[in-house]
Amino acid sequence: MAGFSSIDIGVFLGYTFAIFGVAFWASRDRHNHDKNTEDYFLAGKTLPWWAIGASFIASNISAEQFIGMSGSGFSMGLAIAAYEWMAATTLLIVAQWFIPIFLQKGVYTMPQFLLLRFDERVRIGMAFYWAALYVLVNLTAVLYLGALSLETALGLPWHWGLVGLALFSVAYSLYGGLSAVAWTDVIQVFFLVLGGLVCSYLALDWVSAHQGAWAGFLRLWQQYPQKFELILPPQNPFYNDLPGITVLLGGMWIANLSYWGCNQYITQRALAARSLSEARYGILFAAGLKLLMPILVVLPGMAVYDLYYSGQSFFVQTLGATPQTLRPDRAYPALMSLVPTSLKGIVLAALLGAIVSSISSMMNSTATIFMMDIYKNLIHPKATEAHLVRGGRWVSLAAVAIAALLAPLLGSFQQVFQYIQEFTGFISPAVVAIFLFGLFWKPTTANAALAAVVATFPITIALKYGLPGLPFLDRMSLVFLALAYLMMLVTIWDKPLSLAVKQRLTIQAFFPLLPIALFGIRGWLWTDSVLDIRFPIGKSLMHFLAVFGLLTSLGMLRSLPPASNAFQWSKRLSLTTFAYKFWAGFILLVLVALYVFLH
Repeated sequence: MAGFSSIDIGVFLGYTFAIFGVAFWASRDRHNHDKNTEDYFLAGKTLPWWAIGASFIASNISAEQFIGMSGSGFSMGLAIAAYEWMAATTLLIVAQWFIPIFLQKGVYTMPQFLLLRFDERVRIGMAFYWAALYVLVNLTAVLYLGALSLETALGLPWHWGLVGLALFSVAYSLYGGLSAVAWTDVIQVFFLVLGGLVCSYLALDWVSAHQGAWAGFLRLWQQYPQKFELILPPQNPFYNDLPGITVLLGGMWIANLSYWGCNQYITQRALAARSLSEARYGILFAAGLKLLMPILVVLPGMAVYDLYYSGQSFFVQTLGATPQTLRPDRAYPALMSLVPTSLKGIVLAALLGAIVSSISSMMNSTATIFMMDIYKNLIHPKATEAHLVRGGRWVSLAAVAIAALLAPLLGSFQQVFQYIQEFTGFISPAVVAIFLFGLFWKPTTANAALAAVVATFPITIALKYGLPGLPFLDRMSLVFLALAYLMMLVTIWDKPLSLAVKQRLTIQAFFPLLPIALFGIRGWLWTDSVLDIRFPIGKSLMHFLAVFGLLTSLGMLRSLPPASNAFQWSKRLSLTTFAYKFWAGFILLVLVALYVFLH
């Protein structure tokens, strides 16, 4: 990205000074006292709605979206936008049903919620799961993709880019904790949206040979209609990544609920809200921004697809000239390298902001879970507030150092965004099952939750290697269903009931599985009809039967006594303003219109 103008340098320096200035302001010790754990890990519970919404997006949109999702847009087209658009719906559900209970209980972390609802075993087990996931998968992938983008766009050696990103993130966020992260995220989102729009406009303009962005969009629409399919048919080569109607009815919900409703480095922003109302409006703001994200991160990849297969030599050389050497994840950095002088500073600030905001968020959340759920409980129960804050800083440093050492191992994955979804899917079904049952099914016992934690990996691995052709989103649906029935079974046999009653309830609970199993076997073997479960009608019926059967099973167990620590839902928690309902309805209407129009 040679050829920076004085304007580019000024924009980038302005961005850097703004980040460090806001971080310094947010990190200062207030009220003449040193930071305690609430200050460091929850920003003193002072965040307004607009900072919460901005921080949700800045923490989410990183190199894995700008680079990874753009690469997936190159390969499979607009269908990958399902992750963004379905996330908007998921956020509305989280704001209405999840966050009120988390705030009411005053938790710092998701494992702490599991302690209140279940017991210490579940808390510790999931704390280790999450800490490992953030460091070994999320942080590692963000550092790898970020360094890759700087190498392609700037010519900066990959290892120097990796070190630079880690140091930049540590420098502005380590001392101030979540407060520094969240307030700087407001600036990050401004540059993220502005830079993303600039790059998308330029990409579409290049597609149309400088006839304008709209002309470029129309060319893509006319030349590559298959790239605008939101529901991929079974014959599509990327069906295993996005298996048709599953993106609306099946495993996509599990991935999204796990990420947006039970994920520490996302929900931590809402836990730091001034009030429930501020948290809800912040999440609503984030849901609105999610509608915009495919324009910023997917369309550029689709534009590069046209430029690549039109024979543009630069893109052919940069992405790879043969199918064996083709690297779709280089699509966005290749675009960045062609951005004209005077706009490069904005685009680079957008990308850098997206990367470092996610790194700092993951660092802080890893430290929060480790110090509050593992260290304080297993290692040093009498640790002071100051000791926990200092320890949190050291854990943040260790997390980013480990991720930096592991990042080179991702070089063998062609689409890193899909790598993240695939390996996150090993734990997502258990997370969603535990939280949904813990929140909404009062009889659930701690042993049932622990059984789900222990069983998720063996069940997932068995399906992954036993049915290698099964799309991973469909696999997540099956794992979730298996864990749900396992939790029901363990709950039944945990209750102080007679043997005859336990046997009767077990038969009642599992009876609704019979039509699901029969339909699944029929749809799998009889592949010459519309009821083939690979096709939309068959798969839709299968998902309907699964959901209906699960709800029927839970209904048959309504006589089970509630757990002593089950949550009581208050109608007061569900109250929202007319303005909130209006904008939530508007977002849902836009999503329905998009899928109806583009289906």
